[in-house]
Amino acid sequence: MLSWVLFQENLKIAWQAIKSNRLRTILTISIIAFGIMALVGILTAIDAIKNSLNEQFAIMGTNTFQISNRTMKVRIGKHGRARYYENISYRQAEKFKASFDFPAWVSIQMYATGRGTIKYGSYKSNPNVTVIGADENYLKCSGNTIAQGHFFTQKDLTGGSNVVVIGANVANHTFDNKENPINKMISVGNQKYRVVGVFKSKGNSITDRTDDQCLVPLLVARNNFYSSDISYTINVTPKNLAIMDLAVNEAEAQMRKVKKLKINEDNNFQIDKSDNLANMLFENIKYVTISATIIGLITLLGAAVGLMNIILVSVTERTREIGVRKALGATPKTIKQQFLFEAVFIGQLGGILGIVFGIIIGNVVSIFTGTGFIIPWLWILLGVFLCFVVGLASGITPAVKASKLDPIIALHYE
Repeated sequence: MLSWVLFQENLKIAWQAIKSNRLRTILTISIIAFGIMALVGILTAIDAIKNSLNEQFAIMGTNTFQISNRTMKVRIGKHGRARYYENISYRQAEKFKASFDFPAWVSIQMYATGRGTIKYGSYKSNPNVTVIGADENYLKCSGNTIAQGHFFTQKDLTGGSNVVVIGANVANHTFDNKENPINKMISVGNQKYRVVGVFKSKGNSITDRTDDQCLVPLLVARNNFYSSDISYTINVTPKNLAIMDLAVNEAEAQMRKVKKLKINEDNNFQIDKSDNLANMLFENIKYVTISATIIGLITLLGAAVGLMNIILVSVTERTREIGVRKALGATPKTIKQQFLFEAVFIGQLGGILGIVFGIIIGNVVSIFTGTGFIIPWLWILLGVFLCFVVGLASGITPAVKASKLDPIIALHYE
């Protein structure tokens, strides 16, 4: 019972000491809060980005891989020439699709242009619209869905009809809110197209630009956007995720046959799984997380030094008070607790303030990435623990110094 009374008394004295040195306390709390805010804020923002990426790749599907031309330049010998790998031709892409005997959907795509212009009535877009040509399996291999209208019919795909499926942003910018875009005639470049469908919006995404693109039948894209330098892309989606690796190996072997590569020749194409980009981005984010943690810890180290200085000054200023308490029967343990409580108090106040601001700042990023409000419980607990360690480490030396003061000398201190 007596120890509990002493504990409460020490808490009360520590709180009064904090209030009596408001300026120094506020400055120290601010430094601690800044360190925790940087730590929790950046890590919360990173969690928001990770959640956004996970959602986007879940939409794209993790069971899709892409075969494209290998773009790396290779220089043979010291004075050799730079070698450009051969593009994947339409004939090669069609041959692969026809001969790939595997339970999977295969879609051939062609990047027509990234500088397309949309015209409708008096509206004219900037020349930054992406135009893609694709076949009947595009939806199965891309993870996209149709919000209005329909996808290309077989007649559209084989008859060379100038029809187009547009992204959500293209539809919003081209047409008024109340106007139905289906069956409207728009100009894409120098050709007129009939809008047959609108893709469902995927929102803000750094991995998918479907909202800002136009999709036309592959045959139409070849006729209207012909270029001798075009390389076709093949998307493959196995019907069972469990056979993904087997599908990749089979596709590589089949593509080598199509390309007529010899056993000792390297692939002149590349295969990228849809989760490769996610893994690469997460790997890069890991280094950002480490950097943010180091910045926060360095700031907290500075705060710890400042807090220790404040407590040491407090011990010096309250030497007579310590002498009086010892003369009245206070033990060295009680005096030590008093100053430790004071240091831990300041550390926790700074931590709470930093955590609140860190969560707010971190969730500003979640607004832009379209994810929900995030409460990073792990980082909150880490912040509380770090602040406790900072308070304890900063207060231990001054507390020991105070507990060892001779009460007679302390009473005569001026």
